Amino acid sequence: MLQKYNGSCHCGAVRFEVDLDISAGTTKCNCSICTKMRLLVLAGATLSSQVRPEAFHLIAGDGELTDYQGRNKVAHHVFCRHCGVRSFEWVDVPNMSGHKYFSVNLTCLDGVDVDELVAAPVSYPDGRNNDWESQASETRHL
Repeated sequence: MLQKYNGSCHCGAVRFEVDLDISAGTTKCNCSICTKMRLLVLAGATLSSQVRPEAFHLIAGDGELTDYQGRNKVAHHVFCRHCGVRSFEWVDVPNMSGHKYFSVNLTCLDGVDVDELVAAPVSYPDGRNNDWESQASETRHL
């Protein structure tokens, strides 16, 4: 069920509001940036769990964000220039879904029930091998 959450970076300079359903599932990707960040998101390879632009609202901190783009130039890995926390990212088209979507770092949600996070199913797409339809063979490090 969709629920409204507020979230922020560590220092609070970047704040957002998002409508999402954590019970729909979470994603831990094994691509190089997600592995290094140990990122837990509600998005990615699972199309039903992507956050559409109309469900995401940046409340504060647009000018405090730095945009990093790695090899995949449609993925915008934004982070707070003060505390370095990556609260969310967005993926432009062209991508597998055919529409822009947001990946929200669930650990940046304010007041989220830990039991709700633990109960949500987790998928592990094989981003390291650019095989988003398959599950990663090793996930213990994620």
